[in-house]
Amino acid sequence: MEISYWSDIACPFCYIGASRMKRAMEAVGLDPHDLKMKAYQLNPHAPLATDETMLTQFAASHGMTEEQARMQFQHMAEMGAEEGLKLDVAGAIPTNTFSAHRLIKWAESRLDKNTHHRLITKLYQLYFEEHASIADTAVLLEAAKGVGLPQEEVTALLEGTDFSTAVNQDILEAQEARVQGAPFFVLNHKYGISGAQSYEYMLAALKQVQAEEGNNKK
Repeated sequence: MEISYWSDIACPFCYIGASRMKRAMEAVGLDPHDLKMKAYQLNPHAPLATDETMLTQFAASHGMTEEQARMQFQHMAEMGAEEGLKLDVAGAIPTNTFSAHRLIKWAESRLDKNTHHRLITKLYQLYFEEHASIADTAVLLEAAKGVGLPQEEVTALLEGTDFSTAVNQDILEAQEARVQGAPFFVLNHKYGISGAQSYEYMLAALKQVQAEEGNNKK
C-alpha cells in the first residue's frame, strides 16, 4: 500500500498525525518508513527571521489574549504527549519552512528510508522542542550532519535553489487536489484522510483499504 501525506514542519498536527499513521501502519504489517512526506506550507509568506514566537503571532492573528492562545497550545501538547512527542508550540519560532522542505527532498534521494525519517523527525524536534529557527542554514546543517549528510553538499544546496521545483510541485498537487490544510494523507492514490485523526480511525481506514484492495485482486 502506498501512503503519503502533505505536511509542514511547522505543523504540530502533522507531527502528531504522522506518528499515529506510523503506528497504524505497523499494526497492519506495513513498514512505517514507507510513509512518504509531501511538502506543504501553512504560511508560505513567513519570514526567514523574526523576533516573534508562535504564541505572540497566533494570539495577534486570531484576536485573542496570549493566555487564550496558550490554552490552545496546551491541548496540542497533551495530544502530542499521548504519542510520546514533546510539543512546546508556544515557544516555536515561526520562520519560513521552504529550505527545510528542499533539504528533505534532496535527502530523500541520498538516504535510506529509515535515516530519511530520522531527519524529518529531527526537524520536527528542532522546531517544537528546541525552538530553533528552521530557516537558519546553521540549524539545517546541524540536522543534516546528524544523519551523515556531507556538509559541503548541504551548504551548496541551501545556498542555491535546487529542489525548489520538487517542493513547489508537491504544493501545486495539493492545490489541484483541493487540499485545504495539513496533514492530509492519501492511501493508494485514492483514499484521503484529512487532519490528525485518532489512531483508531487511521487503523480502521488502513484495514478497510487492505480489505477492499484485496477483494479487487480476486
